[in-house]
Amino acid sequence: MQAPLKPGKVWLVGVGPGSPDLVTVRAMRALAAAEVWLVDDLVSPEMASYASPGTHVEWVGKRGGRCSVSQQRIQQLTLQHALAGRTVARVKGGDPLLFGRGGEEAAFLRGHGLQVEIVNGISSGMAAAQALGIALTHRAHCHGVTFVTGHTSAHGSPDWHALARGGTTLVIYMGMSRIAAIRDGLLAAGMAAGTPAAVVMHAGSEHARSWTGSLGTLAQALAAGLASPAVIVVGAVVGDANALLPVLESDPVFLAEAATLCTAAHQAAG
Repeated sequence: MQAPLKPGKVWLVGVGPGSPDLVTVRAMRALAAAEVWLVDDLVSPEMASYASPGTHVEWVGKRGGRCSVSQQRIQQLTLQHALAGRTVARVKGGDPLLFGRGGEEAAFLRGHGLQVEIVNGISSGMAAAQALGIALTHRAHCHGVTFVTGHTSAHGSPDWHALARGGTTLVIYMGMSRIAAIRDGLLAAGMAAGTPAAVVMHAGSEHARSWTGSLGTLAQALAAGLASPAVIVVGAVVGDANALLPVLESDPVFLAEAATLCTAAHQAAG
């Protein structure tokens, strides 16, 4: 017999790559209903417009190479608030289930008898493709797409040989600090130096910047001023890039519609 759930509830909410109008309606409703927000570092401060009055907002960001709140501490904070009977939103950039540690946090909280609901968001890899004006899959170029991090949890490298042989578009997260090693690993695995490649920084936000070139020249993105947070895209599809930047945040119609949805979400939350 399953043990009864404890009071309190946690939403693992993906709020997308940065622009407020890329937040889903379901995410708006969860954010408006939550009494406590525990917010990751890469979440835009503009998301605060979706909070109801009186919401306790706490920033618990984690970023590689910087002093930050440990994953264990974040999980304990979430647990403490939920066990106190509060509704908690763990607010994450992108999608919580794609390199967002959503699986780890959900398992931890459910293991303590808490109700957990996951709200998907738009990942920065998808936003990067939109910013470049490309499709990550294209019948003329590839048969699939692979999302991968630039390093493993043990600070090693992915299996670049397997990835190079796969024939898919590579969308590489958290790779800017290892961009030269990524280039060298793929070249050593047999991928051609002329393979189209791109880097998009702050994908899906008004601050987005992009660089396009080839695998052989990939490290030049650093000289062009691009840095973390950024997504690296490698594959023939990048050859179709037409750099559709800036994106739609400046369109007053989109901003007005987003504001209307935000108001409706607050009203629905009571």
